[in-house]
Amino acid sequence: MLNQQTTEHLRALKLTGMLDALEQQREQPETHDLAFEERLALLVEREVLHRENRRLGRLLKAAKLRIHACVEDIDYRHPRGLEKARLAALASCDWVRQAHNLCITGPTGCGKTWLACALGNQACRHGLAVRYLRLPTLFEQLRIAHGDGSYPRLMNQLLKMDLLILDDWGIQKVTAAQRHDLMEVIEDRHGRRSTLIASQLPVEHWHDLIGEATLADAILDRLLHGAHRLPLRGESMRKMTAELTDRDRSA
Repeated sequence: MLNQQTTEHLRALKLTGMLDALEQQREQPETHDLAFEERLALLVEREVLHRENRRLGRLLKAAKLRIHACVEDIDYRHPRGLEKARLAALASCDWVRQAHNLCITGPTGCGKTWLACALGNQACRHGLAVRYLRLPTLFEQLRIAHGDGSYPRLMNQLLKMDLLILDDWGIQKVTAAQRHDLMEVIEDRHGRRSTLIASQLPVEHWHDLIGEATLADAILDRLLHGAHRLPLRGESMRKMTAELTDRDRSA
């Protein structure tokens, strides 16, 4: 009867991890020889782990990362200009906590999106709120928000993100309306939140992409001043992976 009451109380308190651990202890007689403090510590540890896993699941779901990638799986074999020490520093996510920006540039297929998603995944694992968006998708969401009156709410949602990942930066020319929207997003986040840009366009061409010199100067000053930069190089990773697969098949 006492065990049933304890189970019901734990369930009512939503201590799911602790409840699972308690049921496991009941099924493992060897744990009955542990001291009360040791058994309690195991219950509490399981509850903490359960809550951390649930929070990570929520953060990853909200991030909507395009690719499931982890920093532990970064490929350093191919000469792309990646340095282990520098990636280790970025993986600490201190730059996100300090509201610094990161720009990843390089040719098509060199792994910009994969790397951006890996760093986004890492930020989620550090308990930080992340959102991945292709820049054209962001512009479309902002256009719709202007029309249906949800613009303030969308801007507030974006500002809450510790790390905003903007992929496919520079694949199309920016219109006048998009320029102003981009300025608002970058201005809101400047000095308060981090933004990661992934682009196949070198940084020196971003001014021409944005157009209108005054706004371009303002956007890039806020985006690039003190930002970390990862200029990638080399052949397409997709092409090299396909060639390796073909060789394996023919071996």
